[in-house]
Amino acid sequence: MPHFRFSEAARLLGVSDDTVRRWVRAGQLSADTDAAGRKVVDGAELAAFARGQAEEPPDPSGVGRSARNRFVGLVTEVVADTVMAKVELQCGMHRLVSLMTADAVRELDLRPGVLAVAVVKATHVVVETPGGAR
Repeated sequence: MPHFRFSEAARLLGVSDDTVRRWVRAGQLSADTDAAGRKVVDGAELAAFARGQAEEPPDPSGVGRSARNRFVGLVTEVVADTVMAKVELQCGMHRLVSLMTADAVRELDLRPGVLAVAVVKATHVVVETPGGAR
């Protein structure tokens, strides 16, 4: 079973090491000690905790859709020419980039600071693990 040092867990959750320590002291996460004497958190427990902590901002569009992967965020950059555009969004700790027509950018009035929802409907998602295949 994988274990993560407090600093690694903090980076994965987008918080400080101190926050992870507070969660352990409060009993929200349990910690073990690895062979080197460092405090670690069990990977499966950390994954369940991360899922429980995730706060999804409300989708302001009010549109029902079949796609389950919705990322609410702010437009941070728009680069457009006469035909195509690149739109970047910051959705929590995730940066998403979308390529679309320049017409779509104008119709949606996309510009830095605008609240937007990136909807991803993917039939092909590549999953990688550190260290490659075993």
